[in-house]
Amino acid sequence: MYKAIVFGLLFLVPLTLQADVVAERRAALEAELVVIEQQIAQQQVLLDDKSRERTSLERDVAILDAQIRKSELQIQARTIAIRKLNSGISQKQETIGELGAKIVREKDSLAQILRKTDRVGGVTLIEVVLSRQNVSEFFGDLDTFSDIKLALSVSFEDLEDAQVQTEEEKVVLTDRRSDELELKQLQELERQKIAGFKAEKKEILDVTKGEEEAYLTLVNTIKKSAAEIRSELFSLRDSAAIPFGEALELAEKAGSAVGVRPAVILGVLKQETRLGEFLGTGNWLTDAHPTRDRPVFPYIMAAVGLSPDSVPVSKAPSYGWGGAMGPSQFIPSTWVCYGGFINVNTGDCNNSRRSMTWDDFWQGPWEYKADKDRIRKALNSGVVSNPYNNQHAFTATGMLMADNGADAGTWASERMAALRYFAGWTNAKKPQYAFYGDSVMEHADFFQEQIDILYGG
Repeated sequence: MYKAIVFGLLFLVPLTLQADVVAERRAALEAELVVIEQQIAQQQVLLDDKSRERTSLERDVAILDAQIRKSELQIQARTIAIRKLNSGISQKQETIGELGAKIVREKDSLAQILRKTDRVGGVTLIEVVLSRQNVSEFFGDLDTFSDIKLALSVSFEDLEDAQVQTEEEKVVLTDRRSDELELKQLQELERQKIAGFKAEKKEILDVTKGEEEAYLTLVNTIKKSAAEIRSELFSLRDSAAIPFGEALELAEKAGSAVGVRPAVILGVLKQETRLGEFLGTGNWLTDAHPTRDRPVFPYIMAAVGLSPDSVPVSKAPSYGWGGAMGPSQFIPSTWVCYGGFINVNTGDCNNSRRSMTWDDFWQGPWEYKADKDRIRKALNSGVVSNPYNNQHAFTATGMLMADNGADAGTWASERMAALRYFAGWTNAKKPQYAFYGDSVMEHADFFQEQIDILYGG
C-alpha cells in the first residue's frame, strides 16, 4: 500500500496552462504591434519630409495631422504591450496557485506518513515479537517508510523550487507591468497633446479660412522679436519669475561647460519640471526609494546646508518611487556621482567593485569630497553642488545628457540622450518610450527658434 502511495505522489499531474492558447495570443499581439510600429515610423518620415518644405498652410496642417496620427499610434502600441504583460502575469499567478495547492497536498501526505513512521519507530523488538509480527516483515515495513519519506522529501523540494522560481518570474513580470502602468498614465499626457494639436489645427483653419495668404500673414504676426523673448517669463525656484534671457544664460553656461546645446538642456528641463515650475509635492521619508535613495538624501542635504524636510521632492507615483530633486529631477542615488559624494567604506559612488550588496552600499556612510564634485569643477565653483541651485541643476542636466551621448551634437544623438535620461540605456530604444525623446526635441526646437531670433539668426 505504501509503495502505491509513493508512486502516486511521484507522478505529478501536468499543469493545465493552455500554453498553446497563450502562445497564439502573444504571437497575435506581437504581430499587431509590429504593424503599428511600422505605421509610427511612416508618420515620422512624413513629419521629417514636411518639416523640410517651405512654410505653407498645407505643410503645417499636414504636420499637425501626422503628429496627431503618430500620437494615436503610440497610444495603441503601449496598450498592446500592457495587454501582453497582463496575460503573462495572469499565467504566472495561475501557475503559482496550482503549485501552492500541490505543496499543501504534499505536506498533508508527508505528515500522515511521518506519524505512521513515528509509531513504528517507537515499537521495541520485544513488542514486535510479542505481537507475533515477523521481524523481517517489520524491518521491511520500516524500509518502506524510509523510502516514502525520502520520496516525499524530494517531491516537496522540487515543488518548493518550482514555486520559488515562479515567484521570481512573477517579480520580473510585475516590474515590467509597473513600467507599463507608468506608460499607461503617460498616455493621458499623450491624449492631451493630441487635443492640443487638434485645437491648433482648428484655430489655424478658423483664422485663415483655408487661404494661403492669410496663413502666411498669421505666421509673420506670431513671430516674436528679441525684445519680446527677453521679457518672456519662466517660473523657477526661489524666484517668482525669471526672464527667458536669464534662463538662457544658465543653459548657455552649463552647455559651454559640458558641450551640450543649450536648447537641448532647456528642452529636458521643460519636459521634466517646466523649467523648475513643478518640483514635486512629495516627502523624502515616504516617497523616496527606501533602501536606495532615502539613506543618501540626508547626506546631500547636510552638505548643502538644508534640512531634508524643508525641500520638495517628487511624489511617488502609483507605479514606482519618487524623491527626485530640483529642476533637473535627479534622484539622490544618481546625484551622488555628480555632486561629489563617496561611500566611506568603498571609496566610490557607484559600488564599482561590487564589494558590498547594493542595500548595504546605499546605507553609507557617505562623505562629500570637493575633488569628486563634477558639477563644481565644471563650473569652477567654490561651493558644494546643490540640486536646488538653478545653475547647478542646469549643469547637472547637461552633464548627464553629455554622458548619454548628446555632446555628439546631432539631432539623433540628442534625442537618444534624452531617452536615456528618462528610461536608462537598457530601455531607451523601446518604442513605447519614444514619446519622451520626441517631446524633448520638440521643446528644444522651440527654444532654438527663440534663441535664433534673439541673436538675429
